[in-house]
Formats: sequence, structure tokens, C-alpha cells
Amino acid sequence: MAFSFTAFEERIQATLSHIHGEIKKLRTGRASVSVLDDVLVAAYGSRMHVTELASVTAADASMLIVSPWDKSLTEAIEKAIQMAELNLHPVVDGQIIRIAIPPLTEENRRLLVKKLHQSVEAGRVAIRAVRSETKRQIEEQKGTSGISEDDIESSVAELETRVKKILGELEDTLQKKEKELLTL
Repeated sequence: MAFSFTAFEERIQATLSHIHGEIKKLRTGRASVSVLDDVLVAAYGSRMHVTELASVTAADASMLIVSPWDKSLTEAIEKAIQMAELNLHPVVDGQIIRIAIPPLTEENRRLLVKKLHQSVEAGRVAIRAVRSETKRQIEEQKGTSGISEDDIESSVAELETRVKKILGELEDTLQKKEKELLTL
């Protein structure tokens, strides 16, 4: 009976989703609606994400448009964007908010690449932790009836193959995003 990699796959997918989310947040010189994903606005007695209160669109490569559904929240959304430490300066234009995305300086690009490498390294560490836990679970099956040493060895080999593939994909993602960040 071979080892079931279902739990391993679920944990890896959760880890990869988190890593890709972190990478997606790193802004390039282009306007991306995901820049505002983590901005919280004080509205209706609680804290809500901008995307729950407004439509966010990229008008062009250097401009985001935020259109609040409840126009009375325009000022609160503007203030939340200013306070979010994103180095963005929203401007209220009637009932919409315009956000000019400034071009990145060389220094900012280098800092973003450094953050990118930190996020990916944290992901690698998390993936290795999942690998170690799964390997331990496979090896704990020694002595169990119906499971041979060959079964354990093949399961460990399959685990290593899967992890190697996942780390390769993560490295590809790193290279693409780094190129995107450094391209003017």
C-alpha cells in the first residue's frame, strides 16, 4: 500500500497560495488593483477591505480608479489608502478616487527585489518543513503490516521528486517577478 500524498498536496497548495499572494502584492511600475488588497477602511462600525466597499480598476499603466459604492465612504477610503504606507497619494475627484502610481526608482526596485527574495526564501523554508513532516510520516510506517521497505523508499523518492518540482516552479516564479520588477 503506497503512502497517500493528499495531506501533503493540501499543505503545499496552501503554502504556495500564501507565497504567490505575497509576491503579487509587490508592486511593479504598473498599476495593479492587487496593490489595495490589504487596505482596511473603517466603515459601518468595522474594518473592511477596499475591494468590499468599492470597485477598483486600472485605468491605464499608471492610474488606479477607486469608485466607492457608498459615496459617503469616499473620504474614509481615501484616508485608509493614505495611512496604508503604500507610498500612494489618492486624490478625490468628485465621487471617485484617482491614484497615480509613481514610477519606481532604482533604489525602490532593489528593495522590492530584496523583499521578493525574502518572501520566496520563507516559502522554501515552509515547503521544506512540510517535506520533513511528510517524510517523518512515511518513515513511521516502518514495521506496519502490508508496507515493505521498498514501499517506504519509493514513497520517499516520490516525495523528493514532488518537492524538487515545486521548488523549481517557485524558482521560475521568482525569476519572472524579479525580471518584472527590474524592467523599466
